[in-house]
Amino acid sequence: MRPFRFGISLRQVGRRDEWIAKCRRAEELGYDVIAVADHLGPGRASPLTALAVAAAVTERPRVVPFVLNVPFYHAALLAREVATTSGLTDGRLDLGLGAGHSKAEFDDAGLPWWRAGERIAYLERVLGELRERLGEALPPVLIAGNSDGVLALAARHADCVGLAGLRQVRGAAPDTLTLTSARELDERVAYVHDRAGTRAADLEFNLLVQDVVVTNDPERELARWRAAAPDLDLGDAELLEAPQLLLGEPDELVARVRALRERYGVSYVTVFEPAMETFAPVVRELAGR
Repeated sequence: MRPFRFGISLRQVGRRDEWIAKCRRAEELGYDVIAVADHLGPGRASPLTALAVAAAVTERPRVVPFVLNVPFYHAALLAREVATTSGLTDGRLDLGLGAGHSKAEFDDAGLPWWRAGERIAYLERVLGELRERLGEALPPVLIAGNSDGVLALAARHADCVGLAGLRQVRGAAPDTLTLTSARELDERVAYVHDRAGTRAADLEFNLLVQDVVVTNDPERELARWRAAAPDLDLGDAELLEAPQLLLGEPDELVARVRALRERYGVSYVTVFEPAMETFAPVVRELAGR
């Protein structure tokens, strides 16, 4: 099994001093990777710019856009940005790529909302051009998503497969997402292994954890989740088992993370900024083991 590594997805950059402090705190807590999402909206950062600064003010963590919404970008210009950022980070950049999932953000950017198959095909074309333009200078590639198309692409071309842990609610409007169940994630991992063939043994698997809570009453936290996410369509037992929710006492959280590797092969776990301090004891216990 691969040793564990842990990422922190930082949501807000804020002022320069705030960003530097957050990045240095993540390094101090032992996180292996600093991630920035690629979203539009108030307070959202340009991921590659923010990551160049993150690498400049830290020494150890790798940095990754988590993940670039590739249909937002022209391949030649993206290749330039990736090459520049990789150089400025002294080779500590991982390249996270995705096909985009939010129609609202495409509308906000004034870009056409292509069907999923078209977005995935564009992602594959851009990745091919990045390989041609950057050659051996292309950073390690993470491709993240949940659909057959994205995961098949990741199985063929990625160094790391990002398991989003979210899926579109069946029959609902675009942007209506819910958690995948443990059983569904089993199937997604098996699908990647099947499509990867002989590459499967070399793939790293990442999971984006949605929430981390230290509690002796997980059921109460499930009630909070249901109140905040009315589109959840999992039963209580499924929700308690959901791999993207780490709820329990500290030793239980460690056990849950170990189980992610044993069951799914997930050795690379990313949490969101609000959980940075809460999850740090798990990082200290398991990083590199």
